[in-house]
Amino acid sequence: MGTAASKRQTNIPGLTVTNSTASRVSALVGFLAVGFGAFGAHGLKDLLTRNGTVAIWEKAVFYHFVHTIMLFILARRAPLNSGPWFSFVGGILIFSGSLYLLAITNFKWFGAITPIGGLCLLAGWLWLIIAPQQKDSPE
Repeated sequence: MGTAASKRQTNIPGLTVTNSTASRVSALVGFLAVGFGAFGAHGLKDLLTRNGTVAIWEKAVFYHFVHTIMLFILARRAPLNSGPWFSFVGGILIFSGSLYLLAITNFKWFGAITPIGGLCLLAGWLWLIIAPQQKDSPE
């Protein structure tokens, strides 16, 4: 990954992210999506069944995975469109994370946090509608 595109970076106050770093983080988030899906289906099967939260876990994994794919697509584009990328990261952490915790603990108040993550996911998609690229190239 020694290309110029992998070395391009986007600055957010207090944070600098290169395409290469964003790709690695995206791959890690994807790895976790697969791991959480498998762990839920096998290692947590009895607990989730007992809690009646299998569908909640599956919903968390689904949204986690779908938005991981988008993270990776954004990370591979230069320059990195960091606004939507970070919105999706935050959305995955808050939306899926709160659902994972709800499914494991059965503490219903985690469900009150989930919509904040949903708003982050929506913000990422809206950002792509309004500003699909940071810099338009001539067609």
